[in-house]
Amino acid sequence: MTVDLREIALPRQVDLRVDPIAPAATRIGELLGTPLPVVPNTGSEAVLWLGPDEWLVFGASEDQLRTALGDTPGSVVDVSANRVVYELSGPDARDVLEQGCAIDLHPRAFGPGRCAQTMLARANVILHQVDAAPTYRLLVRPSFAGYLTSWLRDAMSAAG
Repeated sequence: MTVDLREIALPRQVDLRVDPIAPAATRIGELLGTPLPVVPNTGSEAVLWLGPDEWLVFGASEDQLRTALGDTPGSVVDVSANRVVYELSGPDARDVLEQGCAIDLHPRAFGPGRCAQTMLARANVILHQVDAAPTYRLLVRPSFAGYLTSWLRDAMSAAG
């Protein structure tokens, strides 16, 4: 089985809530260099769609986002310490994830740029497919990180 698992450091993670049709959403998109995704379960290296008015933003400072938000109702919260990030990559990565994830990970349903909040081996994760290799990023709460790492290694062994 060809799969690589590693913990990675991502830049600051900020939970952003704002009405997607508000002018502030456009200002924030300009700040990020990419519009806030409005299609459910999509994202980029800079921002992931989490809900109709919620995104996970990578790298931007709270102050910059608050300035762009202005007086528009919404929230900007640094959640960097809230998640550990793993990268699972290789031709067999999808097979490993499918052992503990109920969503359809076939490329026709979940390809590069797709993301989902889901359960993986009974742990809440944000799953983001980065590229077609495939490479996946798994964002999990620190209290589940050790468990999920062990589960992933077991799944890698069982599949290979």
